[in-house]
Amino acid sequence: MTVNELTTRERADLLAALAQHRHFLRFTTRDLTDEQARLRTTASELCLGGLIKHVAAVERAWMEFILTGPSAMGDAATMTEADWAEHADQFRMLPGETLAGLLDEYAEVARRTDELVTNLPDLDAAQPLPEAPWFEAGAQWSARRVLMNVIAETAQHAGHADIIRESLDGAKSMG
Repeated sequence: MTVNELTTRERADLLAALAQHRHFLRFTTRDLTDEQARLRTTASELCLGGLIKHVAAVERAWMEFILTGPSAMGDAATMTEADWAEHADQFRMLPGETLAGLLDEYAEVARRTDELVTNLPDLDAAQPLPEAPWFEAGAQWSARRVLMNVIAETAQHAGHADIIRESLDGAKSMG
């Protein structure tokens, strides 16, 4: 197998794993109204629409990080109270937002991610992580590491969504 064939296969495997977890996350919202997608059904602040919105925003930011570096992630040290409030809104369906609109936006983010990963010259290309308490100081992440992080985050939130949906109406997505 050539290096190009291995690279193509690796990218296909990573994108297939991400697609599977995206599917599970989206599947938790099947047949729901906007009102149901806004409901908090656990002790958490999370709702299904908010999870879709959050995962789309995180995936978008990480893909921008691959392209432009740490400036895509913002600077945690300089975030204002308003910035933190805006960040918290990422987990909620706000008035005027619809589940269909959030799912459409997520599909567009997914399409752009898939295109970027398919066409990146090198998955080993790395960017320094921004300074933040949750990142190791001075660390760099390759595009591959970023993509694995997005896969992990999507899978984790698909599990959260499954619990929220089961608490909402008893419907199960994974089992």
